[in-house]
Amino acid sequence: MSAVRTALVIGGGIAGPVAATALRMAGIDATVYEAYPVESNGIGGTLALAPNGLAALRIIGIDDCVRAIATPIPATAMTVAGRSLGTMPALADLPPLQVVERGDLHRVLHDRAVAAGVCFEYGKRLVGVEDTDDGITARFADGTSASADVLIGADGVRSTVRTLIDPDAPGAGYTGMLGFGGIADVDVETEPGTMTFAFGRRAYYLYWPLPGGGVAWGANLPSPQYLTLSQAREIPAEDWLRTLRETYSGDRPGGVLADRTTADSLQVVGALHIMPPVPHWHRGRMVLVGDAVHAPSNSTGQGASLAIESAIQLARCLRDLPDPAAAFAAYEGLRRSRVEKIAARGAKINHSKTPGPVGRRLMPLLLPILFRTMNLEKTMGVEQRYVIDWDQTVRSPALVP
Repeated sequence: MSAVRTALVIGGGIAGPVAATALRMAGIDATVYEAYPVESNGIGGTLALAPNGLAALRIIGIDDCVRAIATPIPATAMTVAGRSLGTMPALADLPPLQVVERGDLHRVLHDRAVAAGVCFEYGKRLVGVEDTDDGITARFADGTSASADVLIGADGVRSTVRTLIDPDAPGAGYTGMLGFGGIADVDVETEPGTMTFAFGRRAYYLYWPLPGGGVAWGANLPSPQYLTLSQAREIPAEDWLRTLRETYSGDRPGGVLADRTTADSLQVVGALHIMPPVPHWHRGRMVLVGDAVHAPSNSTGQGASLAIESAIQLARCLRDLPDPAAAFAAYEGLRRSRVEKIAARGAKINHSKTPGPVGRRLMPLLLPILFRTMNLEKTMGVEQRYVIDWDQTVRSPALVP
C-alpha cells in the first residue's frame, strides 16, 4: 500500500485537474494551486483531443462531457498552394478527433475535479520548496505555504517545478512560429467534418467548417521574434490581422479566411513550443507531468492527450507503489519512451511547415506517394490506440505493465 496520502498539484490547466481527480479516485487527497488569480477559461485557442486522449478521459468519467463541447473531425485533407491532395488515410474503428476550445476544456476539467472533492487555490505562484524525508512544503509568492507528501509540477512549458528539480533542466524550445486562431464568416468548399491542413505560399494553416456555419481556422505564422502569450496579446488584434492578411494573400482559401476574420474573433496564442527531452522527471518528493516535462509540437495533435494520459498514469503509480521514489520511477518508465517518440515525430513535421521554394514544388509530387506507401497502423496506431488499464496494479518499477 502506498504511503502517499496527500499531494500538492501546481498548475490548473489540463494535466493538473486530471491528475488531482485521478489521485482522488486513488484515495489520495489533492489540492490544485494555480498562479493565475482566477480560472483561466479564456486563455489559449483551440486544441485537438485524439482517440487515446478521450479514452484516458473515460477513466475519470468525463469523456462524454468533453464530446458535448467539442466538434468531431472524422476526416482530414491536405492542400499545397491551393492544390488539393485529397483526403488523408485514417485508422479504422477509432472515434473521430475532437476539437475543443481550451477554455471550455479547462472549465469541464475543473468542474469534474471539484465534484471529485478537489480544492483549487488561485493566485498561488510557486517560488520555492522544502523537501524533507517526512514531506514537502511549497512556498508561494503571496507569503503562504502548503505541505503534503508529494508535489506534482503541472505548471506548463515554463515550469517552475522543473527548475526546482534540476536547475540545469532545458526549457521549452521555440518552433519559430506564432499561433493564431479565428472564425471566418464564410463558406469554403470542403466536406462537413473535414479538417484541411494547408501549406500556403508563405505559411502553414488549417481550417474546418463549423456545424452552425462559418469556418474555424488556425495559423502558424513564421516569426524570428519569440513572443509569449502576454507579449503577443499586447499587440492590437487589428495589427495581427494585417500581418495575417499579408501572409496569406493569394492563398485559397487562406486569403479569404484572413480577410473575413474580425478582431473580436481572432485568438492570439503566442509562441508555439516543443519540449526537448528532460533528463530528470523527478527528484525527492517532486515530479513533473504534462507540458512541464513533455510538450510535443502542436503538429502532433497529441499534446493535450499525452498530458491527460501522464496525469492518470502518475496517479496509478502513486496508488500502487509504496513510496514516492518507486512510484516516480515506475511512472517515468511508463511514459518517457512514448512521449519522446511522439515529440520526435512532431519535430519532423515542423520542418515541413516552412519549406523552401524547391520543397514547396516537390510536396505535391512526394506527399501522395508517402500517403500510398505509409504503414498507417505502424506510424499512428501505436499513438491513437493507446488505452490505460486503470484497474491493473502497477507492481514495481522493474515490472511496469
